[in-house]
Amino acid sequence: MKIIRTIAEMNQLSKQENASLGLVPTMGYLHEGHLSLVREARGANTAVVVSIFVNPIQFSPDEDFDAYPRDLNRDLKILAEERTDIVFVPSAEEMFPREYASWVEVTSLINRLEEAFRPGHFRGVTTVVAKLFNIIRPAKAYFGQKDIQQASIIKKMVADLNMNIEIMIIPTVREDDGLAMSSRNSYLSPAERRAATVLFKALTLARKMKQGGEQDANNLRQQMSSLIQKEPLAHIDYVSIADADTLEELFLLDKNALAILAVRIGKTRLIDNMLLE
Repeated sequence: MKIIRTIAEMNQLSKQENASLGLVPTMGYLHEGHLSLVREARGANTAVVVSIFVNPIQFSPDEDFDAYPRDLNRDLKILAEERTDIVFVPSAEEMFPREYASWVEVTSLINRLEEAFRPGHFRGVTTVVAKLFNIIRPAKAYFGQKDIQQASIIKKMVADLNMNIEIMIIPTVREDDGLAMSSRNSYLSPAERRAATVLFKALTLARKMKQGGEQDANNLRQQMSSLIQKEPLAHIDYVSIADADTLEELFLLDKNALAILAVRIGKTRLIDNMLLE
């Protein structure tokens, strides 16, 4: 396994690789959700690149950049066990030097859901992902269903900018009790961890209602919200029933739909979603 820390070295290596590269972009502190992406990439490419970079430009000043969990040695050991070919671990100064002044911004798909609570977040995400794509030049890049708005925005960026990259969205990996795996789950106290299962319960309720014939999207939103509000440690940022392709809110369930939510458990903000079909 090669560990690369500079853009110049990664550029040179990607030029030399006579292979189909599969890229898994991460911010580290890896869990089974990340590893599911690595395994998907391993099965469909001749070489796998995992990037580990806690991207400062996607965090607002009041978010958890400094506290975001990091353990590079642990991550490298895990990736070696997964037979990862290349790990790209640039510094913030390497990716965004002092004179840096360029941004990549997708103006559709952001005026809803996460952007209302994390203004500028997606501009930071698309900028760093575009840089990773240019540096590594993968044939395919792998993202999790849990961050569905992010994945949708990246797919739009790739299409609009004619990037010759296939975006692969892989199903969410969950704990035994349904909680979506996330690096931020490590912030939860035992009581908060138990309370966090309310997200999966609300999503499951929406799916059961849809499968039972419910066509009123607003009723799904209300029932999900009522269930979450019964948990004292949970505070809702949003509950959405949206078109699976455009992420626009639905009123009638006459299209493929997603239940999407963001909930704060104590000080920890968790997101999740589920297809209702």
